[in-house]
Amino acid sequence: MNPSLFSPEGLAGVIFLILICVTMIGAIIATCTKRLIRSVSGLAVCFLGVAGLYYFLNSPFVAMMELLIYVGAVCVTIAFAIMLAEPDEAKLARKMSGLSGGLAVVCGGAVSFALGYAAVNGHWMAPATQVNDGSLKMIGASLLTKYSMVFELISIVLLAAIIGSVALARAGRRGN
Repeated sequence: MNPSLFSPEGLAGVIFLILICVTMIGAIIATCTKRLIRSVSGLAVCFLGVAGLYYFLNSPFVAMMELLIYVGAVCVTIAFAIMLAEPDEAKLARKMSGLSGGLAVVCGGAVSFALGYAAVNGHWMAPATQVNDGSLKMIGASLLTKYSMVFELISIVLLAAIIGSVALARAGRRGN
């Protein structure tokens, strides 16, 4: 029996589809626009959709960290880097060849097909009987024990992003 649209399961499905649409629309805007500031705005919308998916999957802490780190820090840093960087008119007028667009479509289609094939034909494990509560204490213990190496690698990536943004901001606009 299929759930009704107005049942809790049906509304949960509608909310999930809306969040997926928001994420996909943001990703399309981020990749298909020609202006960098619009791409950053699309990236922020995409990150908002991902944060909504995390919240929908009963992980409010990860959703808040997605908002704080990616939308609040990364997108704002990219926006400041765009505003402080010197525009280069020769690079803006450059045309892309038709081969690169076609190659991107073929590669994207191949990856999508492979992921879809793996999702439909894969042997999935049964869900765990014990569900974590997602508390801050449990996340902190996991980050400092089981996932400590990943946690340190993420901090190195964020440090590199900060150094890059400082380097871009230090150069500033030479024309003014």
